[in-house]
Amino acid sequence: MEGEWPPGGQLLFYLMVSLLLQGRADTFTINCSGFDQNGVDPAAFQAVFDRKAFRPVINYSIPTHVNISFTLSAILEVDVRLQLLTSFLWINLMWDNPFISWNPEECVEVNKLTVSAENLWLPDIFIVESNSMDVDRAPTGLSAYVSSDGRIKYDRPVRVTSICNLDIFYFPFDQQNCTFTFTSFLYTVDSMLLGMDKEVWEITATSHDIIQTQGEWELLGINKATLKMLVGSNVYDQITFYVAIRRRPFLYVINLLVPSGFLIAIDAFSFFLPAESESRAPFKITLLLGYNVFLLLMNELLPASGTPLISVYFALCLSLMVLSLLETIFITYLLHLATTQPPPMPRWLHSLLLHCTNPMKCCPTAPQKGNKGLGLAPAHLPGLKEPVELVGKVPGPQEAELNGCPESTRSQQEDEAQKQHLASLWVQFSHMMDTLLFLLYLLFMATFITSVIVLWST
Repeated sequence: MEGEWPPGGQLLFYLMVSLLLQGRADTFTINCSGFDQNGVDPAAFQAVFDRKAFRPVINYSIPTHVNISFTLSAILEVDVRLQLLTSFLWINLMWDNPFISWNPEECVEVNKLTVSAENLWLPDIFIVESNSMDVDRAPTGLSAYVSSDGRIKYDRPVRVTSICNLDIFYFPFDQQNCTFTFTSFLYTVDSMLLGMDKEVWEITATSHDIIQTQGEWELLGINKATLKMLVGSNVYDQITFYVAIRRRPFLYVINLLVPSGFLIAIDAFSFFLPAESESRAPFKITLLLGYNVFLLLMNELLPASGTPLISVYFALCLSLMVLSLLETIFITYLLHLATTQPPPMPRWLHSLLLHCTNPMKCCPTAPQKGNKGLGLAPAHLPGLKEPVELVGKVPGPQEAELNGCPESTRSQQEDEAQKQHLASLWVQFSHMMDTLLFLLYLLFMATFITSVIVLWST
């Protein structure tokens, strides 16, 4: 009949239960006979060592909880071209092994032991972004701490080369945000759940305290996010840490920005050289060649890929110096024409010149003899000769009579006066071009200094 025990069945059931309970007691409790003042007999843990190939759980439907933390002890390299971050981490893992337990009072007051990690089951935690986790350089024979309640703590040093999306636009004042995503390679959420061994602020503070490198990069902060990763029909637990680092710009400011700023300032002050001086154009050519040599020598300090803002700055500096040289050549050509045969000035250019020199006058008057009625002040560029000296001195009426010149010299005087007038216009035009380009230099340098201060302070 249903519900009745077969003959001898009840006795067999009680016998099996007693054997299982006895086996459980023998399996899950470490025999303290192997503990003494001289150490621990490895045979006491042999049953645990034999199970290292299997996840340590009593019921395989219960996932293993693994707590993770790490310490960033060094930022070794940031490869902009390959978009890689090389760092040195101490990874801390903690989990429970229900097959390990002993009574410290019976085991000579031993609460914690160090056990060779190769004799224990270890969670297969890896970093998703890393293309290599170099453990070959780590010390061999790493050990794990095992406490009397079965809590295992395993720390391992690892050199990680991870993928990081680097943005170098603000180089050398750039900040980078890289991620370390810890997850299991094999176990899904049904078998392993990840947690935090420490709070994020503790990880950040510890990393700040023991970070070894005082080189190009400094640690700003660490944040975290707990996510799930879906691969096909499998769901994996993962923890993502966001590591913010900042470049120390002092080296690049001293070696790149300061020399470039000095060369641009010298080029700007070269406008105080006389426009008709023969040394002005060679001086600017020398500065331009020196700036190109400077860029070639400092090229290895710049990022190997991308277009950072500092490259745009160097291109603008080079463009300004080339523009300044071309303007000097053009001014020299104009002054040469003014000393020989000054060409007539177009009416639109004359109106523009009048407006720039005397903006209160709305309508230019027709040109008259000499400088009267032009509304133009005489050009006094530093070192520039007077227009009369450039063209030649006009003989006065008494000088013409003493030289025996007839009244026909009046027309010659008018021609000379017209040449003086045209020479004065072209000299003032060259003065205006020098002034505008000099103001452009000042605006560029002021913008550059302001940008450096803002970027460095933020």
